[in-house]
Amino acid sequence: MSRIAGRHFLQIPGPTNVPDRVLRAIDLPTMDHRGPEFGRLGKSVLAGMKRIFRTEQGEVVIYPASGTGAWEAALVNTLSPGDRVLMAETGQFAALWQRLAARLGLQVEFLPGDWRHGADPVSIEKRLRGDTQQALKAVCVVHNETSTGVTSRIAEVRKAIDASGHPALFMVDTISSLASIDYRHDEWGVDVTVAGSQKGLMLPPGLSFNCVSPKALAAAKSAALPRSYWAWDEMLASGKSGFFPYTPATNLLYGLREAIAMLEEEGLDNVFARHQRHAEATRRAVRAWGLEVLALDPAEYSASLTAVLLPTGQDADRVRKVVLEHFDMSLGTGLGKLAGKVFRIGHLGDFNDLALMGTLAGVEMGLELAGVGVKKEGALAAMAYLAECHARGQRAAA
Repeated sequence: MSRIAGRHFLQIPGPTNVPDRVLRAIDLPTMDHRGPEFGRLGKSVLAGMKRIFRTEQGEVVIYPASGTGAWEAALVNTLSPGDRVLMAETGQFAALWQRLAARLGLQVEFLPGDWRHGADPVSIEKRLRGDTQQALKAVCVVHNETSTGVTSRIAEVRKAIDASGHPALFMVDTISSLASIDYRHDEWGVDVTVAGSQKGLMLPPGLSFNCVSPKALAAAKSAALPRSYWAWDEMLASGKSGFFPYTPATNLLYGLREAIAMLEEEGLDNVFARHQRHAEATRRAVRAWGLEVLALDPAEYSASLTAVLLPTGQDADRVRKVVLEHFDMSLGTGLGKLAGKVFRIGHLGDFNDLALMGTLAGVEMGLELAGVGVKKEGALAAMAYLAECHARGQRAAA
């Protein structure tokens, strides 16, 4: 194969581009994971992740695993065989979490959804009010559905649970929202938050997280689902001194320490504002092309990614193929019910205005080459919006 000049544009909604600072940190020599230097590293990243989750009351557990492992850990540490859980169908990843729960022997009630809206607080409150025997033990919601570009209103779901008076645990998947979209574990009354390393945290895949409330820790004492590798108790006991009960992903933890430092140097609120700015610029480009954003409710637009719905008869995977072949850029595929119907533009992680403009220009050229009849105005619309933001004083880092 002939060499392709320049860098590959990885514009899927995760794994995201890993910044040089994080790559250089991961490249450090591996240390003794039982030595005092590692204990200091472990304490540092656990404390840093508490700040990222915005928790003071909760405890953080870090697993050498993908986000799927953190899904399982959240369930097996808090629930017992046959327990009923309420989940909201918001997209492919909500469906996968539901399937995992069923395989564990849990009884899942799956509130139906159209994959264009987030979890409905009204429906959740109604179902909980109807559960007079309080058989439902947990409510599980995906904060940002990576397959659809829809963000559920977690604070409103919490209010709905409270209004129902139901004692169910509240579990939230933030795999594609943590460090990209405003999230508040304590303030929003979440009992278990699930996260992964490969998106807003700007790391390669390989680390996953549970942030655990005191209520969830209490539930773990009587939970009866089998657990060993995923057990919180040993992880938390070892974590008090910065260590792990088994061999950790040492070099990824170096990278995590650097990623936390980068996020805090920029400021979390600035990180969220940057993601919101890029998301709005992307949506303006989509509309200027004459295409449709999959998410229907502006209150639920994702700041991490935008799913673009193509007209009937057009193949989104063909567009992705053309963009990759001509411009060396990867876009996210449509998953599950959306296969072939949408492509997804990731705009999260270590990403700036010029990277966004290169992305949108590549998409616009690819749409034309793929024979999708669009107006050649999307990149211009995005550029005008970004220029307007800067004129208002919103710097590239703000």
